[in-house]
Amino acid sequence: MPYSNALPLILTFSVGSLFVAWYLATWVLKRDTGTAAMREISNAIKEGAEAFLRRQNRTIGLLALVLAAVIFVLYAFVRAHHSFDPVPTALNLAFWTTLSFVLGAACSVFAGYVGMWISIRTNIRTASAARTSLNDALRTALRGGAVSGLLVVSMSLLGVGGLYFLVSRLTAVPPAQIPLLIVGYGFGASFVALFAQLGGGIYTKAADVGADLVGKVEAGIPEDDPRNPAVIADLVGDNVGDCAGRGADLFESTAAENIGAMILGATLATAAQRADMPFAAGIVGVMLFPLVARAFGLLASIVGIFLVKTREDQDPMQALNRGYYVTSALAIAGFFVATKWLLYNERLPDAWWKYFLCGIIGVLASIAFVFITQYYTEYRFRPVREIAEASQTGPATNAITGIAIGFECTLMPVIAISIAILSSYKIGLWAMPGGGLFGTAVATMGMLGTAAYILAMDTFGPITDNAGGIVEMSKQPEEVRKKTDRLDSVGNTTKALTKGYAIGSAALAAFLLFSAYLDELSNYGAKLESVNLAKPEVFVAGLLGAMLVFFFSGLAIKAVGRAATLVIQDVRAQFKERPGIMQGTEKPDYGRTVDIVTRGALKQMILPGLVAVGTPIAVGLVFKQMGVGAEAVAALLMVGTITGIVVATFLNNAGGAWDNAKKYIETGAYGGKGSATHKAAVVGDTIGDPFKDTAGPSLHVLIKLLATITLVLAPLFI
Repeated sequence: MPYSNALPLILTFSVGSLFVAWYLATWVLKRDTGTAAMREISNAIKEGAEAFLRRQNRTIGLLALVLAAVIFVLYAFVRAHHSFDPVPTALNLAFWTTLSFVLGAACSVFAGYVGMWISIRTNIRTASAARTSLNDALRTALRGGAVSGLLVVSMSLLGVGGLYFLVSRLTAVPPAQIPLLIVGYGFGASFVALFAQLGGGIYTKAADVGADLVGKVEAGIPEDDPRNPAVIADLVGDNVGDCAGRGADLFESTAAENIGAMILGATLATAAQRADMPFAAGIVGVMLFPLVARAFGLLASIVGIFLVKTREDQDPMQALNRGYYVTSALAIAGFFVATKWLLYNERLPDAWWKYFLCGIIGVLASIAFVFITQYYTEYRFRPVREIAEASQTGPATNAITGIAIGFECTLMPVIAISIAILSSYKIGLWAMPGGGLFGTAVATMGMLGTAAYILAMDTFGPITDNAGGIVEMSKQPEEVRKKTDRLDSVGNTTKALTKGYAIGSAALAAFLLFSAYLDELSNYGAKLESVNLAKPEVFVAGLLGAMLVFFFSGLAIKAVGRAATLVIQDVRAQFKERPGIMQGTEKPDYGRTVDIVTRGALKQMILPGLVAVGTPIAVGLVFKQMGVGAEAVAALLMVGTITGIVVATFLNNAGGAWDNAKKYIETGAYGGKGSATHKAAVVGDTIGDPFKDTAGPSLHVLIKLLATITLVLAPLFI
């Protein structure tokens, strides 16, 4: 196949995947919507989720427009134009950087909104399907989730590929420098993802904590009991946090990493050409390789999604795992085709298959993260059972054991990341001189090859959780609730797995983007071979990077506490004002609680978001006056990334372990539901909620936001 077909193939696969997403959406929307009681509950969830997202997107849109204006002014009027800039004037550079930022932000908002739009319509159809068949309910939930997965990845490819096409047609910029003009796309996506994940995470956990502490612990009523005023807000939160928030998170992952890998590919191909060892596909072919590899991953995910089905007596997780393994195998096959096609080098004929090995390392790393996360968050294994056992002596020992497990669980992921980075780097060097960094980029692309399927499994979680709530609140027969409970249990596992996958991909991507930052500095005439932490200014910048991770996490967790306080006060007030609620003769005011938690979450997301965005900019501009701006930012990025990876792993897995320790006790262990052990586990789960669903996932975004900010603003720090 001619190398000139690479960009048309990327755009064709992206558009084709959008059509598949549209087909799946129409398939889901044709399913039965159940009884009138089920529809009433579903409509309340739908109204609450859409109202929250409309208000959140207005806030994010305003902040994004302000930042876009700041970027334009900095590039057009503050920074002097240089001869090594990719375009002839400062105004041109400001235009393309700002345009790509705005498009990245807009696409991220769109992808997150559509994913949530379909999930809040899939939940009732999954609940209705569970009345007749476990297999129908499973397929409905996964296909609803797949709309989000396919949309996010294909929109990312379409955005980066479309921008590349636009710049190549409208400017005379050399192909190798085009990624420097579109890095703003990744920054725009990261900016939106941070606020979407923060806002959604604060909302979902404030509602969850409020519902659990007053409902389960104080009032002694079960989960999803219609007498609890916070129950609708809790079900809304699953969608705005796990669907819209995670959708925006993985959208920015794919966008930023595609651009970073393109920068590294262009640098490698240019160096190879100068050394008289050119790739057969040329600079453009190597630069577009990451997008082609991801396009084949989309195709693999589509096949995996359509293959998922189960029997009534089978564990639904087996069906999802089977689809994941098929997706992984096909992604590897697609990688083989892409490397043979675009990375072949006549002077180094073995280079392509060595880079193929790097891609396999990335796929294996993603599988390793899935298994590690399962080990630390499923109650079949030691860590979760230790927390459950510790709950017998009260909330304090539950909390101590959970924190200890969280610290312990950082070992295996760090080893997996280290092996993946070192082995892919060494194989990249083995492939060709100076090819080590590109080897790590190829491994990152391998890890992201299954992203669409992983995101489908992630969105499956809140859909099945909502389905269980709808079945419980509409008083469906016990056998229906058993089916949705089975799916909900699997959904809790898939959500935990996605968090593990997200932090693993963030770790590999962070190294990729850090390397791209150094390459970008070189392109702008400020070559930085190393970061010297022995310089006091650079050491202080690194220290600020580590501090940012902890300070940001503290603000995010505190935000949940503040918003949850408002929910708790409202639920207690409703129980006091209306005694008929607990007697079942009067309905709670669900809308009042939804509105309270909406306003609280949006108010609380602003400060941590602004701290995350403002810190690297401030460090770069202040330390520039000391003559070490670019190096200081590199230190902040490097140390902040390392700290963020470890802290996010701790928060995600500790929170997941606390949650499943509670669920293990609810199966009947150590006294079961309502026992003192169970109440202690509920307290632990409440502590873990903002860990795993607010601060932890937001740190994934923070890690990549640091990298994309530095990529976009690197010319200002020189």
